[in-house]
Amino acid sequence: MAAYNKADLERRMAGAVESLKGDLAGLRTGRASVSLLDPVTVEVYGAHTPLNQIATVSAPEPRMLSVQVWDKGNVGPADKAIRSAGLGLNPIVDGQTLRLPIPDLTEDRRKELAKLAGKYAEAARIAVRNVRRDGMEGLKTDEKKGVYSEDERKRHETEVQKLTDATIADIDTAATAKEKEILGK
Repeated sequence: MAAYNKADLERRMAGAVESLKGDLAGLRTGRASVSLLDPVTVEVYGAHTPLNQIATVSAPEPRMLSVQVWDKGNVGPADKAIRSAGLGLNPIVDGQTLRLPIPDLTEDRRKELAKLAGKYAEAARIAVRNVRRDGMEGLKTDEKKGVYSEDERKRHETEVQKLTDATIADIDTAATAKEKEILGK
């Protein structure tokens, strides 16, 4: 069986872009959005669990998020996870409910969020490069096995590189758009 699979590479690269878009959707631009808390994971029961799997997240007001934690014992870890997520939110604990007022974005906070968007984009680029590396290694393995000739391997490597370049361009476009949105330009 061939180690190189173009469809698998395309799927994995598209997954990196979709993951980035989900992460960028979690960066706020001044309004309350439940997707803001998507990147938050809480350590409960010995595992890191997404916040939305231990609580109900809602936006009852335009500048307020509400997190209704289902298990009373998870309120503290959820509070800690939200504070340490780097989102600039400070929960107010009210029983099993965490209220998160969304503060106005200051210029410094906008710059921090733009940097965070850049970090997310770089992580996605690295993921795409890792997929490219896997594809190139698969092609070399297939060439050694006699599945592809050297010319076929080089042609497929060119295809993989074009796919990588196109995917990284998509990542750059999404990151640039989010940075402009955050900075208000």
